[in-house]
Amino acid sequence: MTDTHRVTCCIAGGGPAGVMLGFLLARAGVRVAVLEKHKDFFRDFRGDTIHPSTLQVMHELGLLDQFLARHDKVSDLRVVVGGEEFQVADFRHLPTVCKFVALMPQWDFLNFLSAQGKRYPGFDLLMETDATDIVVEDGRIVGVRAETPGGSIEIRADLVVAADGRHSTLRERVSFVAHSLGAPMDVLWMRLSRKAGDPDQTGGYINYGHMMVALNRGDYWQCAFVIRKGGYADLRVRGLDAFKEDIRRIAPFVADRLDELRDCDDIKLLTVAVDRLKTWWRPGLLCIGDAAHAMSPIGGVGVNVAVQDAIAAANILAEPLREGKLTNDHLDQVQKRRTFPMKVIQAMQLTVQNRLIDPLLASDKPVKAPWGMRLFNAFPVLRRFPARVVGIGVRPEHVRTPPHPPAPVADPAAGLRSLVQG
Repeated sequence: MTDTHRVTCCIAGGGPAGVMLGFLLARAGVRVAVLEKHKDFFRDFRGDTIHPSTLQVMHELGLLDQFLARHDKVSDLRVVVGGEEFQVADFRHLPTVCKFVALMPQWDFLNFLSAQGKRYPGFDLLMETDATDIVVEDGRIVGVRAETPGGSIEIRADLVVAADGRHSTLRERVSFVAHSLGAPMDVLWMRLSRKAGDPDQTGGYINYGHMMVALNRGDYWQCAFVIRKGGYADLRVRGLDAFKEDIRRIAPFVADRLDELRDCDDIKLLTVAVDRLKTWWRPGLLCIGDAAHAMSPIGGVGVNVAVQDAIAAANILAEPLREGKLTNDHLDQVQKRRTFPMKVIQAMQLTVQNRLIDPLLASDKPVKAPWGMRLFNAFPVLRRFPARVVGIGVRPEHVRTPPHPPAPVADPAAGLRSLVQG
């Protein structure tokens, strides 16, 4: 027999959009359950650049000092094209409290947000709880069915939020189909040790038909190697030694540690997608984050756009959810609020993909930096525009929901959390 439980809002997906929304709603006095299908947040090679827009939100919530207790920071972005270095973005002039990008593993980010959520009595985070289906009554979605180690459960809610990513199960259950905007590339993630004498800063390397971004993680580099869409099969045919040679040619400073890549299992494939839904909601259900619009990794904005979705949703939905007055118009307001910035960012990403990355990947010849890039070195003020787009984005969101007092930390086995223990 399936156990049935009741909350005001049930959120499927424990990524940045889902956990942030759950935290903000609980902070505003809404009873919320966040369902995460894995047993923890540890997933290597996920987006973990926390931009000034998100850091500004941490400041507004009074959490910035705690948040920045452990992080690396990037104050500018540099790229090496055909052996020439260019500084293309400078965050030091942004009108924000933090004038840098914080590098924080996504599992640390999500653990931090969930810990803040657990300070409020209305917040439940259910790990190892996989939302597999929706519950519909009279044409309205009224809950979800989920699988846990303790068996099947049903959670009824005034609102179900699909924040379960670009392969959203709940989106599929309501037959929402995302419109693909195209992506000519995929990304290979890998880890290489960092040694004395290496560059200090995060940077991009472009040459010979290849592109790699190296993120400084202190004692190692997290590397993103860009390949043509569907090119992973070709890489496996060519072999690991040929792939290592591709890396050595464009980023020779890591040549002495490429043996750390022992086999293809040390390389993780990220299939890039850029898409969006025409409609984000139906009665009783709202899609946000990647479930509503998958972003390209260009600019590393994915986490931050998801957080912005969550803030906008909390600002619009908290009061009607708390007072039992939620309408379809409120759900439509969330979509309208977030559609314009999402479309602008995707348009910029597509421009970079189609005009820079696609032609680059089509040739294995040495690359010469375009004249336009040289303007960034000649006129440093131009670096402020990319910094603004990447660091703050379009129509940044701010927390508008007044907080309810947090309660003492409850017994971790209390409430819905006890369900997943079997």
